[in-house]
Amino acid sequence: MAPRTVLDVDAKSFEGERVLVRVDFNVSVSNGSVGEDYRIRMTIPTIEYLSKNGAKVILASHLGRPDGRDPDYTLAPVAKRLQEITGRAGIKVRFASDCVGPAVETEIAQMGKGDILLLENLRFHPEEEANDEEFCKKLASQADIYVNDAFSTSHRKHASTYGAARLFDTRLAGFNLKKEVEYLSMMRENPPKPFKVVVGGVKIKDKIGALENLLPKADKVIIGGAAAYTFLMAKGVKTGKSLIDHERLPWAEKALAKYADKIMLPTDHVAAQSPADTSIMMVKEIPEGMAGFDIGSETIERFSAEVSGTNGSGMIFWNGPMGMFEVRAFANGTINIAKSMALAYWRGTKTLVGGGDTLEAMKKAGVAENAVSHVSTGGGASLRYLAGDEMPGVSVLQTK
Repeated sequence: MAPRTVLDVDAKSFEGERVLVRVDFNVSVSNGSVGEDYRIRMTIPTIEYLSKNGAKVILASHLGRPDGRDPDYTLAPVAKRLQEITGRAGIKVRFASDCVGPAVETEIAQMGKGDILLLENLRFHPEEEANDEEFCKKLASQADIYVNDAFSTSHRKHASTYGAARLFDTRLAGFNLKKEVEYLSMMRENPPKPFKVVVGGVKIKDKIGALENLLPKADKVIIGGAAAYTFLMAKGVKTGKSLIDHERLPWAEKALAKYADKIMLPTDHVAAQSPADTSIMMVKEIPEGMAGFDIGSETIERFSAEVSGTNGSGMIFWNGPMGMFEVRAFANGTINIAKSMALAYWRGTKTLVGGGDTLEAMKKAGVAENAVSHVSTGGGASLRYLAGDEMPGVSVLQTK
């Protein structure tokens, strides 16, 4: 059952009401300035919809993993960036010095219809991650309606995503969360054919649950990045000192035995002694003392042809880079997959991209966000949802 959204209630019911919106503004901040602001921009439709309908919009988010009230993790730069984005619509953004307490209550009491208030970092209070009952009550007491537009944090049973949400009579999904659930549900339950999955990155353990659900449905599963070396070792291919998840080797062996016709693995590699080594080699098997840091040219050609050659039908999901793309010498595989995803999209295929690294890889390849059907703001949450795990931040919206 899909959660109710802000569109499922009369827009007039927001007028004059205090609406607590859980957003994910966990963005990169350096020297007081926001770097990649995609997560902020994805929440704008929900924020502006509520504001234009007269709500007093109270935004709550975490930033990083602060140890106490660390000024390096303040959301003040985010408030500034949000004002820059929404200012064009004539909306004023204010910033609160905390997320609960008398000072915040005073700020909220002074809000007018359509005003926006961003609360300070939720994680300045350890009670947020502990889902502390009293903290939940304090958060909930500051608003009349609850909206979750942070799918990327919805796999956590924290105060702002679950405990406080349960205390509201009206709890709804924002536009971003709605879109995430719709796309991922389609993929998990009945993906358009042909359905292809591209998996990269380092940690295979984070992807096993999703792969177990998707392998039976997928027509092809393309595996690159460090994740591929565990599968290659399971096949008996020499992997040198590449990263291997030895604990998951048995699972990889079983998957290869059962889905050998579906799984595509690299057949050549860009190898080096270390990421800083300038003496890179293109090899079929990785010699001792060296590790694979990117897929090779032959593999790039095979993978790219599989991704882009969908003839305008089906769906492709990509999570994780094909190599250490931050280093130019090891970026070709990831860049080519990003461009192939864009080509598939322009040919009419539904293309979904998940994970912060994957979004960075798209930018490096010069592939715009609108060159794919959907970019998920939560790589980990997406994988958990696809694995069929409980999503407390979503399920709590469905209980009323």
